[in-house]
Amino acid sequence: MEFDLKCKRIVVFAALAAAMGAMYCAAQNAASPAMAPSTLLDRLNAMMAGGKSAWTPEQLATMERLRDAAVKDPYALDELRHLTNNIGPRISGSPQAGQAVEYVASEMRKLGAVVTLEKAKVPHWVRGAETGELVAWPGQTPGTMQKIVLTALGGSVATPADGITAEVVVVDDWAQLSALPQGAVKGKILLFNHRFDKELAAQGGGLDAYVGGVVYRGAGPIAGAAVGAAAVLVRSVGGADFRLPHTGMTEYSDGVTKIPAAAIAAEDADLLKDLAEQGPVKMHLTLTPQTLPDADSYNVIADWKGTEHPEQVVIVSGHLDSWDLGTGAIDDGAGVVVSMQVIHLLHELGIHPRRTVRLVAWMSEEEGSQGAAQYMIDHKDDVANHIGAIESDLGADHPTGIFYAGKPALGQWLRPVSQVLNAIGAETNVASPETGEDIDGLTEKGVPSFAPVQDSRFYFNYHHTAADTFDKVDPKHLGENAAVMTVLAYALADSAEAAPR
Repeated sequence: MEFDLKCKRIVVFAALAAAMGAMYCAAQNAASPAMAPSTLLDRLNAMMAGGKSAWTPEQLATMERLRDAAVKDPYALDELRHLTNNIGPRISGSPQAGQAVEYVASEMRKLGAVVTLEKAKVPHWVRGAETGELVAWPGQTPGTMQKIVLTALGGSVATPADGITAEVVVVDDWAQLSALPQGAVKGKILLFNHRFDKELAAQGGGLDAYVGGVVYRGAGPIAGAAVGAAAVLVRSVGGADFRLPHTGMTEYSDGVTKIPAAAIAAEDADLLKDLAEQGPVKMHLTLTPQTLPDADSYNVIADWKGTEHPEQVVIVSGHLDSWDLGTGAIDDGAGVVVSMQVIHLLHELGIHPRRTVRLVAWMSEEEGSQGAAQYMIDHKDDVANHIGAIESDLGADHPTGIFYAGKPALGQWLRPVSQVLNAIGAETNVASPETGEDIDGLTEKGVPSFAPVQDSRFYFNYHHTAADTFDKVDPKHLGENAAVMTVLAYALADSAEAAPR
């Protein structure tokens, strides 16, 4: 993605240079009236200055103050340290998720925000034990086994208590599965060995690489059960080959048998593929997760009330839940704390925009976005008063600009904001069909929605693994993300006219 943006910048620069050259020639040589210098100059000025601004010079100066404060203030980092190191993993339905709700609510009340806990029913899945070992393979030393590093996928059913032992069948993709003879997988363990595209991720396309592989994590158990597999394994959807299994939600379908499902480390996927090409490989797999009754939990809503239109709201948000292998620092503690930072800075600088800035710490994004669904139910009659929605859920690496979903005119409208963010290298505006899982319902209803454009080259090395911990967050980058969120939130909340819709 970043590579594409650089190319676009080069094209735009070339076009500007050509336009300026044409203006100069027209002035010197009295070219035809169709190439009147004033018309082209007007266009060039509009491109450089963004045309008519939705904000006064005083408001733009306020954005600069907020930007500079965000990159220096340690508030977001301190809040993230507590969420991750002190509270820990926050899988929905867990005591830690409940504690996180109370903590964020308390911190927002300290700042004078009006706090509401919005109740939602959420899944309560508990991981249990998870082990895998090879018990038979070509060239095996008698009396030995080989450990396989794996982790249950979210929502997986359990194996029998003493596990299952079965031959492993390896396929790289759907096409290879379809090409197998009928009955070839019946009663066996099926491994989807789809590789994460590291080269695509290295060019800034981490999210595209993830989408290419995550379909196997989601639909693999359905496809496996349909051909009679006893269990499904999925190669971890991530870029770091440090025997780090990558968890995440999987799916089941009505009318199709639910079978156990786990992700295995990339190295072990390669091992199984190599051995299976030599001859039969048998594996013993034990998973003991439990799906308990749905639990009561909450979205945390904190309103910094507007002065002129308090009924109109601008959402800043991240999801408070996390997977349970790590401590949820980049997914998505970072998104929550940079949203908290928005309220903190408005409080610290004594800034009260026209409209209400609403922090939402969403619950249960990882297991189906039940918190977001509940918000849409509770606020179905109030969508028109949602002026904009921002979500940060792609880590905490350097931001290069703003994704926006909505009318094309939003890109032009945002130009003055981009000029403010240029000082931290976050000047691009990128149109996107969607900007965040939790605000997708608002986007579909026509609410302009936004997200930071973040460097995704390294995010999927840690995402959904045991390595998603506080130390992975660069304080400088976290401050830059807080600056994008804060400046954009203020811009949306204080413009004389609402964002194009």
